This record gives sequence, structure tokens and C-alpha cells, in this order.
Amino acid sequence: MKPIALFTIPNCKWCEKAKAYFKSKNIRYNQIDVSRNKQALKDCQKHGCNGAPVVLIGNCWICGFDKEKINKELGIK
Repeated sequence: MKPIALFTIPNCKWCEKAKAYFKSKNIRYNQIDVSRNKQALKDCQKHGCNGAPVVLIGNCWICGFDKEKINKELGIK
């Protein structure tokens, strides 16, 4: 499976939904708090993402919790 990074901020309901979704599917991911990691925040913004969460699957940046795009990228039906 492709490596997954989940860029989050504290107290974000969509970030929590993304984490719960990955947990429900037994999908491992690396969580990065962009409020503490300024370089990660710049990387997200460089790819056109201005909100949270941001999901990085392999080389594919997904802005927001877009379950359809996440499933497509992971090959989940």
C-alpha cells in the first residue's frame, strides 16, 4: 500500500472524521500536526491546500476529507 500522511490541526472535526475513517478501514497513516510543523504547512499550501485535513497518498495530494478521492487512490470500492 502507498504511504499515507494525514496533515491535521487541533480541534478539527474533519480531521477527526478522517482519522476515524482510516481506523475503520485498518489503514495505517502518519499524522502530522501542521500547527506545530511549519514546513508541512508550507508543503500543503504549495499544493493548493489551505484547510485541514490534507491527505497525501503516495504523490497524490487531497485537500479536505474527500472519501471518494481517498478510496479511488487506495483502490477501495
